[in-house]
Order: sequence, then C-alpha cells, then structure tokens
Amino acid sequence: MAKVYKDLREFLKTLEEEGQLIRVKDEVDPEPDIGAAGRACANMDKKPAVLFEKVKGYKYSVVTNVHGSWANHALMMGMPKDTPVKEQFFELNRRWDKFPVPPVIVPREKALCKENTISENINLFEILPLYRINDQDGGFFLSKACVVTGDPAEPDNLDKQNVGTYRIQVKDIDRIGIQALPFHDIAIQLAKAEEVNEPLPVAIALGNTPLVTFMASTPVNYDQNEYEFVGALQDGVPTEITKADTAEHLYVPAHAEVILEGYIIPRVRTCEGPFGEFPGSYSGARNQCEIKITHITYRTNPIFENLYLGMPWTEIDYLMALNTSVPLYKQLKATMPEVQAVNAMYTHGIGVIISTKVRYGGFGKGVAFRLLSTPHGMPYSKVIIVVDEFVDPFNLEQVMWALTTRVKPSKDVAIIPNCAGMPLDPSSVPAGMHDKLIIDATTPVAPEPNPRSTGGHFYFSTIRKLLMLFTQQIVHSLYRIESTQRNFYEHGIPVAH
Repeated sequence: MAKVYKDLREFLKTLEEEGQLIRVKDEVDPEPDIGAAGRACANMDKKPAVLFEKVKGYKYSVVTNVHGSWANHALMMGMPKDTPVKEQFFELNRRWDKFPVPPVIVPREKALCKENTISENINLFEILPLYRINDQDGGFFLSKACVVTGDPAEPDNLDKQNVGTYRIQVKDIDRIGIQALPFHDIAIQLAKAEEVNEPLPVAIALGNTPLVTFMASTPVNYDQNEYEFVGALQDGVPTEITKADTAEHLYVPAHAEVILEGYIIPRVRTCEGPFGEFPGSYSGARNQCEIKITHITYRTNPIFENLYLGMPWTEIDYLMALNTSVPLYKQLKATMPEVQAVNAMYTHGIGVIISTKVRYGGFGKGVAFRLLSTPHGMPYSKVIIVVDEFVDPFNLEQVMWALTTRVKPSKDVAIIPNCAGMPLDPSSVPAGMHDKLIIDATTPVAPEPNPRSTGGHFYFSTIRKLLMLFTQQIVHSLYRIESTQRNFYEHGIPVAH
C-alpha cells in the first residue's frame, strides 16, 4: 500500500526527511524574496520545496514549490523519489482504475481546518501572507487554491460537485476575483446561478494534502467527483472531507490549512490581472467575476501554500504534467486501444505526444483528431505529434528521431485553422481561437501513398515487398494458364494433364 498523507504538514515532513525541503528561518521580505525563491528553486538540480518561517509584516509562514520536482511528485504518490517519469505515469494509470473511492466525511469537531473561525470583520491580510508572484502582476494572487462549488440545479449531487484550481486575485480585505473561463466546470455552474440572478456559494481550500491539490488541477469529466479520484490515487485509501460552514452542500478537505467561504456575486465583473501565467508570459487584464468572503476557518498557525509559475519548467508544470497526460490517455484508449501512452506534460497539454500502433493508413492523424475532440484537448492542445508504439513519448531523443526520419512534410503535417484555443496562450489571436498543428511521425502503412522503409524495419519491409511481387506473378501466371485452358476447351482442343 502506498504512503498516504493526512495533510500538507505530513507531506512537508516527508519532503524534509528526503532532502526535498529547505527551511528559511531568517525573516524575508514578501517581495521580491518569495517569488524569486520560487524561480530559483525551479532552476536547481533538486528543485526542493522552500518553507519561509518568518515573512516581514505577517504572522504566518509560506511554503512554495511543494510539487515542483519529479522527486516531490513521486513522494506525493508514496513512491521512491528517484522513480522515473514514465513509471510514475503508468502507476497513476493503474490507480486511476480504482475510481471511485468514496471519501470519508469527518464531523466538524475532528476536522483540523475548523480549529479557528472568523465570521465577522473579515481581513484576508491577517491570515494570508500575500505577495506578488511576478513583479508585473496586477496584484496578490492565490495560485494554488482548491475551489469547491456545486451545481445549482443539483446541489446535493456530489458527482457534480467541482473541486478545481483557478487563479484568484485579492481585490480587498474580503473580496477576490476569480478567472472562470467558459470551458471550466465552474463556468457551467456559474451560468446556471446567473440565469436566475442568484449567488453561487464557494468554499476555497488552501494548503491541502498533495493529492487533493493534484486532483483539483486535473481535467476530469463534469460528473466525476474529484474526492473519489483522490481516494483512487491514494491506492484505495479514502480522503477525508467535512461540510463547509456556510453552504452545507459543499464539502472541503478536512485538514486544509485555511478555508475561505463566500459566494460569487451574480452578474458582476471587474478588472482582473495582469498575471504571469503558466505559458511563461503575462496575461492581459480582463473583466472577471468576484467573490465576497463571509467566513474563514483555519488551523492554528496556518501555513500559506502558494505556487510560482513562469517560463517552464516551474512548479505548475510538474503539478499539471501527468494529471493532464493520464486522463487524455484514458479517453483515447477507451475508443482507440492501439494508443500506448500520452505525454501531455508540455504547458498543460498545449503540446502533446502520442504513441500508438498504426492499423491502417491515416490512423495517426485519426488519433490526433480524437485527442482534439476531448474536453481538455479541444481548447488546450495545439501541437500534436503522433509516433509509433516503439517510440517512447517521454523520451524526447526518440521523439526527435521519429520527427526527423518518419515525417514527409507535404504528406504528414496538417494545419486545421480557426479552432478553439487556450486564451492564456499568447499566440492565440484572438484570445480563445487558434490553429491546430498535427504531425504524423508514424511509419507509413498501406494505403498511404509513398510508403518507405526506415530503421530496423528495412529488412522485413523488403522481404514483404518481394513476397507481394512474387505472389502477384504467381497469380498472374495461374490466370494465364486458366485462360488458356478455357480457350482450348471452348474450341474442342484437349488439354494435357
């Protein structure tokens, strides 16, 4: 059974024991020290998490880069920290099949996130050591929050309770902005609430057990409960949740560091951004909806967990790498069992490499089209590379070999214009629209034109061609003999046996 963490603090203890956490005991300035440390960690060999115990002007500590390395990612899953990426992918895939594992509902008195309560005179700055992550950000952002919302039409349907990660900008002591893009699950729920001009209740969990955060940033189906996936990824061990105080149909991680509760104000949009985003560039400022915070619960001496994001690779790339790859793999595999693996680790699946067996001509492009029809692939995926089953999509040297030896540009490269795109991709013009690029780097098979032999398949391909030619000649000869016999018979000429 894999090691399971009850809360963020247990995971930080393991990271420290494994040499993957640095404690900074000296007082630091919130800006630029914390953001700069996040960038520096991403450039280090070990890429450790960093815990700042004293932040100038604030009472509580900050931790960053918790998911920011493959070592930390493996430890999150209870695996040895040197576990290869491909092995982590297939272990995630194995555990995925244990879904659903229903969570355990913990009573309020046993939920550590309820140790302290604030229900009036809300001031986020008293609880959260806020800072700008990148120096041109439009304000203070919560970049690693788990946002819990329900379907207004079915508030008691836990399958449609969404736990997602969205960027959040602090606007005032009790107001925050949230980016809810049209293809996000929360946007479906918000639209239903705003149709009747009703607020949408929200609970925001900060500082969670690592697999809760992992699942909150995972693209699963609208009617699949993220908490049930957490139990599956914990190798069958249920996660613990508890009811929110102000909206009892919402459930929050029982042992989170901080829970912010409130509601999205209906039909209100205010300026949000700019923000240094995961593609490595600043997003523009846009009108986004706002949340009014009315209630806070928190652990004693809470640890504020935030995430640095910038030019890849940074913590967000490790956090979103395999939890993007595995769902896409599952969705493709369901209808195309020839698919062997999916590497969607690049910029949240904007770039995807798919390894597949090829059944017939054009099959590689068909696999790419199937990817572009998935809920995540349709808006996000822009550059899709398809390779043979014997090419490891996680080995870029092998992928480059396929690109340089299997691709005939006039035949194997396709551009599909005017498709849905990711608005935060700076090359998306207008934002939210894009062209898609498909590169079929698989070995051509019939009936594709211009078949060619390469690599270790040359010998077998040549033999196959000779056999086909020999067979054609035999069939042609037999046909000529049969025709001669028929001609002789029709004219009464006996045939020798």
